Amino acid sequence: MRHFPSLRRSAVLLASLGCALLARAAEAPFAARAEHVVLIVWDGMRPDFVRADTTPTLHALAERGTFFANNHSVYITSTEVNGAALATGCYPTHTGIVANLEYLPDLNLVRPLATENLVTCRLGDILREGRYLGVPTLAELVQRSGQRTVVAGTKGVALLHDRAFDRTAAPGSTILFAGKTYPPSALAPLTAKLGAFPEYPSAEILAPNAAQNAWTARAFTEGLWRDGVPRFSTLWLGDPDYSQHLTQPGSATALAALRNCDTYVGMVIATLHAKGVLEKTNIFVVSDHGFSTVDHALDLAAILKKAGFSVLRSFPKTPRPGEILYVPLGGSAQFYVIGHEPALVQKLAAFLQTTDFAGPIFTRDALPGTFALRDVRLDAPDSPDLLFSYHWSDGTNASGAPGLVAADARKPGYGTHASLSRFDIHNTLLAAGPDIRPHFRDTLPTANVDVAPTIARILGLSGAEKMDGRVLSEALATVDYDAPKPNTATLEATTDGWRQWLKITTLGQHTYLDEGNAGPAK
Repeated sequence: MRHFPSLRRSAVLLASLGCALLARAAEAPFAARAEHVVLIVWDGMRPDFVRADTTPTLHALAERGTFFANNHSVYITSTEVNGAALATGCYPTHTGIVANLEYLPDLNLVRPLATENLVTCRLGDILREGRYLGVPTLAELVQRSGQRTVVAGTKGVALLHDRAFDRTAAPGSTILFAGKTYPPSALAPLTAKLGAFPEYPSAEILAPNAAQNAWTARAFTEGLWRDGVPRFSTLWLGDPDYSQHLTQPGSATALAALRNCDTYVGMVIATLHAKGVLEKTNIFVVSDHGFSTVDHALDLAAILKKAGFSVLRSFPKTPRPGEILYVPLGGSAQFYVIGHEPALVQKLAAFLQTTDFAGPIFTRDALPGTFALRDVRLDAPDSPDLLFSYHWSDGTNASGAPGLVAADARKPGYGTHASLSRFDIHNTLLAAGPDIRPHFRDTLPTANVDVAPTIARILGLSGAEKMDGRVLSEALATVDYDAPKPNTATLEATTDGWRQWLKITTLGQHTYLDEGNAGPAK
């Protein structure tokens, strides 16, 4: 097996000249014209559906400003991982959030926890001295500067953006997440106006989650913005993720979800116009990840048990050495080996290398035929012993949308994500406003971790220099940016009969993970 340095080190080796150019761009004078920044997240939005016929308002916004044609979701390409990345400008190595579900034995010894769950977040902050996330969020940095923020989300992931109990530095800063608020007193005026937060729609009717998204968007624009638009705001919509999981990308239900979400972008723009601040506001629209369709459904736990592994989804009592906790993630899978026995981890990796469904495999120490977790910036304190992405292809689903993937699922045909497929990794990002370059299509590599440092630069915040992402200087209207040339390379790890690879692109000191797959060695 050939072992490679971490992606960060590879970037430095490949483009030292680009580093200097990027550093000069970061230091260039910049005088913001805008007084407000609004970040809107469409959960699960693929960039190939930003079209005049599917999302006319979003498409017009992209045409007016900058469309980032080569944006990247952070692996693992799932909601909570990218919720933390968008909130902080950092990779899982530093946020500590490596998956939607994780085994956090200091918080729960017997079962995996949802990383965005209110109890998980609160308990994590209590037991980790306020550092459930390893780095501050953009909302927290704005509040520390004495300016008010508003964060509202249909889903609980919004909580990752603003968990702070202490709001004395920026009174009035509010977080709304899945129908709950902090401070709790902020909820009553919203429910008095809008009624209770709606329930999820019945899965049998195959309809978008329009009611929850509409309630949240109205609470955001009519309630939390009632007394004025704050310096920084975030609105997280739960579609088209909900609808694409319910059906598949490109389905009639998914397309209806796109049209529905498009109305909420229009609602935000109309509200900014009515309040007289549209021309003073930069609007960013981003998705947390792309989407694929399951074409090879399997029961991984049953397969592994048949192969002789002691695999559990939760422990009935205190875990014992030799047991393996399996945590399915859609397009990827995690394994926590009790006792961290290298021989058992190697045995598991070797078995996966004989299958037709495994894509790239990652282990803590880059065992034969695998990459190290640090190669994809997943080397956090609570990272699993082994993680793999499922195998994928560029075939099309029944709705004509490309991107097929194997997954632990009941049957094929349904949407999923979290893999190293380029259809999961390449996601949506666009921006428009007085500080954004107009009518521009950015083909340089960009990523979700670049959003927070760019917004921090616009808002004049300190702390952005500690973020992993870069300032998207090429898209700032008043910055003279001499971009370095991107460099693309393929990293490989092989063993007898097995080959896996990662395609990466470097831009100066920043490295972007384009895709990864695996298969029999030739």
